[in-house]
Amino acid sequence: MARFEFRQVDVFSSGPINGNPVAVVRGADDLDDETMAAFARWTNLSETTFLLRPTTSNADYRLRIFTSTEELPFAGHPTLGSAHAWLEAGGVPRGPSTVVQECAAGLVKLRYDDGQLAFAAPDLLRSGPVEPDDLEPVLRALKLERTHVMDAEWVDNGPGWLGLLLDDPKRVLEVRPDFGALSANVGLIATYPDPGEAGVDAEVRAFCPLDAVPEDPVTGSLNAGLAQWLSGTVLPANYVVAQGTAMNRSGRVSITTDADGVIWVGGRTNTVIAGVVEL
Repeated sequence: MARFEFRQVDVFSSGPINGNPVAVVRGADDLDDETMAAFARWTNLSETTFLLRPTTSNADYRLRIFTSTEELPFAGHPTLGSAHAWLEAGGVPRGPSTVVQECAAGLVKLRYDDGQLAFAAPDLLRSGPVEPDDLEPVLRALKLERTHVMDAEWVDNGPGWLGLLLDDPKRVLEVRPDFGALSANVGLIATYPDPGEAGVDAEVRAFCPLDAVPEDPVTGSLNAGLAQWLSGTVLPANYVVAQGTAMNRSGRVSITTDADGVIWVGGRTNTVIAGVVEL
């Protein structure tokens, strides 16, 4: 058994313990795949990550991301939470206010400012309209009528996301899926007509049956894909999403688009548990 530095970080939080937690193990270069997978199953979180030395001089660290059932090439809230843990443990990035993460999906750039981290949305692996043969069983599992759906697109940057733009935020919150019949990872989004009062432009939910997670509280990868689909058209270039409402969380995801057209997905990160783990 060996001891490793461990943190559990709350990501996309708008206050204490109301975002999405990720478990982060630091200095995990000597851990084998089986041990990483076993620890991810044990934490019973949507994702557990392992910080390792990079294999390229272009990155500050390397990250491996595990769900309870598989390893992911990329995921959003684990990226932010792991960068937070790396910086908090004394990591010094090569560039000012910029961190570069190496993961199975390639290099992911992060920036940090005023206590908030954000990652640059990675390229989509699959995009475009959802065919009726794929859409109809998903709607049945979600108990939605076709008239409730304004549009449907693949927004897959790794986890396999199918995005649905619904007609009403209340409908997003009212969905009660038949998880046994849901055959895709699905993200729901609907816009608020007047975001001024609560400062929120859209409501989002994420269902992840392919990763053995019925509903994810707050999801970076999904919001990155939804932003690449809807930012600048249905939604403004800069906006704020609420997610986790249906799970009694109050996660907040900030989407911003810079002068070069790069979409940044950001939020607050806070360490809740710090210590060591024996593996």
